Amino acid sequence: MSLLSSASTPPPLLYADTERSADALYFGRVGVPDPFIAFAAHGKKYAVVGALEFGRVKRRSAFDRVLALEPYLAKAREVWPQRKPGAAEVIFLLATELKQKSFTVPEDFPAGVYEKLFELGLDLTVATGPIFPNREIKTPAEITALREGNRCSALGIAAAERVLRASKIKGRSLIFEGKPLTSERLKFAIESACLAAGAVSANTIAAGGDQACDPHERGSGPLRPDELIIVDVFPRVSATGYHGDMTRTFLRGTASDAQRALVAAVRAAQLAALKTIRAGVGGRTVHEAVVATFTARGYETKHSPKGSTGFFHGTGHGLGLAVHEAPGLSPRYDTPLRRGTVVTVEPGLYYPGLGACRIEDVVQVTATGYNLLSKSPYTWEL
Repeated sequence: MSLLSSASTPPPLLYADTERSADALYFGRVGVPDPFIAFAAHGKKYAVVGALEFGRVKRRSAFDRVLALEPYLAKAREVWPQRKPGAAEVIFLLATELKQKSFTVPEDFPAGVYEKLFELGLDLTVATGPIFPNREIKTPAEITALREGNRCSALGIAAAERVLRASKIKGRSLIFEGKPLTSERLKFAIESACLAAGAVSANTIAAGGDQACDPHERGSGPLRPDELIIVDVFPRVSATGYHGDMTRTFLRGTASDAQRALVAAVRAAQLAALKTIRAGVGGRTVHEAVVATFTARGYETKHSPKGSTGFFHGTGHGLGLAVHEAPGLSPRYDTPLRRGTVVTVEPGLYYPGLGACRIEDVVQVTATGYNLLSKSPYTWEL
């Protein structure tokens, strides 16, 4: 469906805050920290907010009309004196006022509000898939915002590299500024660099050794010399809400032949995926190029009750106002990539005892290939 509606689909209705709902931020282009009502009717976009947000949303948003919440709550109390009115009652009053009989809601629409609107008789259709499919195709302004997000990612990665290079090796310890270097200290350096650049890096990953063999393990405790360390930085730019997402793998000390072969295989797999990417190619095909590269180099993937080893996640995902969004580069996505889509390319290998490596960059899909939106060196043995 378009941003407002289509001939066969009712217009969108949202009740969410923009911290957790990328759709709400995309629809109104303004940050609102608490859940608020947003919808389209008769070709216009509406927002309903309380006095705390009214002036700011009216000045800064992309909504055609911004309505004050309080008068509608007062009217709802008159219409339904026996109940405590909230979002559902206000939505129903507005729908009646605007003679809008139906809406499309996203799959994560609040169940309680949905149930009340159903009881009141409003016709709601739950979207099958994204409520704003066009979010997948990025505009030039969005590409600029994503480049900035990835610039912030690169600054975080560079901060991690500086700390690791400055760390001294003492036995089985890395010592930075007189104290053992831990994942927590490395993440602080990364997140501080991102914050100084205008982005918030939450849930940053700086995991070494066997910890890094769990791809979403954030890392804790001392980092060791001669062990592979995965650094994954995916900040959100405060001014725009768009993300960066970049991963590099480092090792402070001397790598073994097996570690060098592992890192070389991951980089080769990433290059194979990048060579495959272009508009019209399915995400599954890109993923299969990675699998073929690992197989040719003898890296097996195994699953057991104790966990998985090898390459056991997707090759990439869409990136935008959400850090994970459509489309995907994995066996589950065979829909052809569209020109203008932005995806991460992040193959990895994970073997407890040897360590783990993941390398990630962000690209925009073009008719003949891709444009790289992230830039950071691939030097890893420090």
